[in-house]
Formats: sequence, structure tokens, C-alpha cells
Amino acid sequence: MAAMAGASSSVIKVAALSGSLRKGSYNRGLIRSAIELSKGAVEGIQIEYVDISPLPFLNTDLEKNGTYPPEVEAFRQKILAADSILFGSPEYNYSVAGPLKNAIDWASRPPNVWAGKPAAIVSAGGGFGGGRSQYHLRQIGVFLDLHFINKPEFFLNAFQPPAKFNSDGDLIDEDAKNKLKEVLLSLQAFTLRLQGKN
Repeated sequence: MAAMAGASSSVIKVAALSGSLRKGSYNRGLIRSAIELSKGAVEGIQIEYVDISPLPFLNTDLEKNGTYPPEVEAFRQKILAADSILFGSPEYNYSVAGPLKNAIDWASRPPNVWAGKPAAIVSAGGGFGGGRSQYHLRQIGVFLDLHFINKPEFFLNAFQPPAKFNSDGDLIDEDAKNKLKEVLLSLQAFTLRLQGKN
């Protein structure tokens, strides 16, 4: 797959969302690390962090004559313009975090801007490393017509030694960075395949 990244002349635009709004969130740290990797170690991929914190709670009363509030419309346009999606999905109560589910729901309102997009999920947390949230997100993706990569899976136990993140929430573990790189290469190859470019 590394050869694929170098050989591709198409730049894949990836919208990256973190389900945690906390500034030092480990899941946001994974997104920041993915952005750094896209600037050097993984060619042909451009990742933009899309902040979901400005989105209001889903309320269809906010929809007026087929339009959405400005912050919702701006978010929907970023998803629509992306070739693929990278989710940083923390696990809350064995499931997807509320802020991420809210963002997913806003972008699924007609017309569903998730439809047909390739996607990948990365998670960091305790125990299973956010894995249960990934399984629920995959179920949601079936209805939304999102197409998730199957391999490699990325669940990172953030609290198991050695340290995976610094005090700012930045990923410092080289093994985890290498695994994250493999996720990005897989997402890139899958996106190109779905676009009919390889």
C-alpha cells in the first residue's frame, strides 16, 4: 500500500472529526497526529479537522424552508466536499459520544451528505481502547451508506504503559503512529478504489 500512496497523483481530501470536544482529548490527539502524517509520511492525502463543537443540538425546528442554521450548513458543506471521512471516536457508556452522534445526525438530514463516502475510525481510551464505539459507529454507517475500511482496526489503550500521549494529548508512541499511518494508507487506497482511480 505504501507504493500506492507514492504512485497516486490524486489528492484525497479527508474530513476528520473527533467525538470528544475536550481540547486535550486523546481522540483529537489521534486526529492531530493523522494530520501531521499527511504532511510527510503519507503522500497524496490532505486531512482537515472539522470542529463539531459549534453545532447546536439536533432540532428540526431550526430547519427553515429546507435550509439549516449557518454553522450546520458550513459543517454539511465540509462533509460534502470531502472524498472520505476519518472519525476519532471515543467510547462513552459502550457507545458513540453524544457530540459525534449529533454531528452525524445533522449531516444525515436530507440530503444525506455522508452517502457513498469511504471512512475509517480510530479510537483511544481505556480497556478496549474505544472499540465498542467503533462497532456502534459502523452500525450507524450502514444506514447512512458510509463505507468503512475493515482493516486495519485501530483501538489504542491510552493508559497502558508506555505512555501513548503527552500532557497536551499529542500522540507520542511511535508504534501507534505507525499503525495510524497504516489506517491512512488503507483509507487512501479504498477511497481511490471506490472512485475508480486504481
